Amino acid sequence: MKTIITIKKSDYPAPAKAYYRQQSSAKSTTREIALFLTGLLLIPAAVFAQFQIADIFSDNMVLQRDQPVHIWGKGNPGDTVLSGFATEEKSCIIKADSSWSVYFKKQKANAAPQIIYIKNRKETIELKNILIGDVWVCSGQSNMEWPMIKEMHFKEEIKYANQPLIRLYNPAPAGRYVYGVAYTDSLNKRLNTEDFYADADWQQCDSNTVKPMTAVGYYFAKHIVASENVPVGLINLSIGGAPIETFISRDALQNSKQFSVKVKGNWLENNNLPEWVRERAKQNVGNNVNGYGDDLGLNHAYKPGFAYAGGVAPIIAMPIKGILWYQGESNALELPRVEEYRNLLHLMINDYRQKWLPCLPDRQAAAPEGKQPAMPFYWVQLSSIDTAKYPSHYWPQFRDEQRKLLDEVKNGGMAVCSDIGFKNDVHPTNKKTVGERLARWALHYTYKRNIVPSGPLPLHAKYINGNIVITFRYTAEGLRTSDREAVTGFSINGKEETKATIQKNKIIIAAKEKPAFIYYGWQPFTNANLVNSEELPASTFKINVL
Repeated sequence: MKTIITIKKSDYPAPAKAYYRQQSSAKSTTREIALFLTGLLLIPAAVFAQFQIADIFSDNMVLQRDQPVHIWGKGNPGDTVLSGFATEEKSCIIKADSSWSVYFKKQKANAAPQIIYIKNRKETIELKNILIGDVWVCSGQSNMEWPMIKEMHFKEEIKYANQPLIRLYNPAPAGRYVYGVAYTDSLNKRLNTEDFYADADWQQCDSNTVKPMTAVGYYFAKHIVASENVPVGLINLSIGGAPIETFISRDALQNSKQFSVKVKGNWLENNNLPEWVRERAKQNVGNNVNGYGDDLGLNHAYKPGFAYAGGVAPIIAMPIKGILWYQGESNALELPRVEEYRNLLHLMINDYRQKWLPCLPDRQAAAPEGKQPAMPFYWVQLSSIDTAKYPSHYWPQFRDEQRKLLDEVKNGGMAVCSDIGFKNDVHPTNKKTVGERLARWALHYTYKRNIVPSGPLPLHAKYINGNIVITFRYTAEGLRTSDREAVTGFSINGKEETKATIQKNKIIIAAKEKPAFIYYGWQPFTNANLVNSEELPASTFKINVL
């Protein structure tokens, strides 16, 4: 909620009172009139806009700690905007393009509610119950979108959902939960970047507001709050069924030698995009000949660059802590899409880190590696599902591609969840475990806590005296099996299982000859059972035998 009011100066908090007294002085008034008139002279054909603040700002929100607070909006060109927050007061002149922007000093984490005033000559916008903490963007497809009300532990967790330090921003994309049918006129009208994500307000987390929110995000935030005791804000941009391409900016795709082919011609007929995705989109908008579109064709949630333009671009000027990502099912159905996914995800991560605003305008000159080269990015590896009722044949390779990215992304981490997949359902409902495993990565690397972030990840496999010896990182206090039975999941050809044993935190496999590779968890629905002492599962992998 954004409260637009006309208030007396006596109603302002102390810092704002002093500020507006200062602004009402003769000298300040003269200066503002001069600036206003100058602005008008520079705008021969000004388009006057309603005074407003960007959609991301509302009551109950969390602003990123330890980063300058950036607030922006639109209004009549030449008007003065006066702002008050904490102990600071700021002013700016609305530009010819109707935009305005102010910055306040960075603050430490603060759970005490604060108020922001933004004022022009006629009205004041008031934002209440503002906290300072960490803001995490949750993105991906349906397994990230999966709401708390449908989560496995919801009936028990609802007792603890009153979490005043967790704040939720959950704008529904046009077409959420609408599959296999043509969109209605009302949905088609929202297929533009301004209206695609529905108007939303930040909400304080409780047993009601949490119901439609991403369950993975909620459990992540709860874990962070329990450890760090700082406010956490979640921004949910996930879209069921969405391919990664929609979350990558069009310019990043166009500027990529490998992926520029994804933004050429009518995207609905572009074979460089996932076939299933294009079929679903045709069902929704294929008959809408008068719909919104551009040179790439009709707009849809799955269109390359569309979710980025509608959801990421509008908030990229607001500092955040990092990104949580759970996506891949829509890109894992065809071998060419599997083989390119790692590079696509790397492209997206780099693009976000190069663009996301970290600082004041006079310090924005980007380093070669971007504005925030170390912005945390944590992703979820695909789980497990059998091929009997779902085309998951390429999932082992896809999971391995996600694992390989760990060696390429600084300040990145991957939550393994192949042990909690459903055999015949692409939507495992245990999101509590997923969120908590993501939180372990954040607590270890972002919050510098002494916690094991992951299950065993392979370092190397060597052939020594008739044995394949596999060593791991993140063994914690030792390797074991989740069911305390014999080790399962290893193979020397990716098909038949081979016997393996645990010896001194290593896996030992007897082999008469040195194989080219060693595989682990190389089934779409895997029975692999290797874990560490924290009961965290090992990742699917295929590595060379040295």
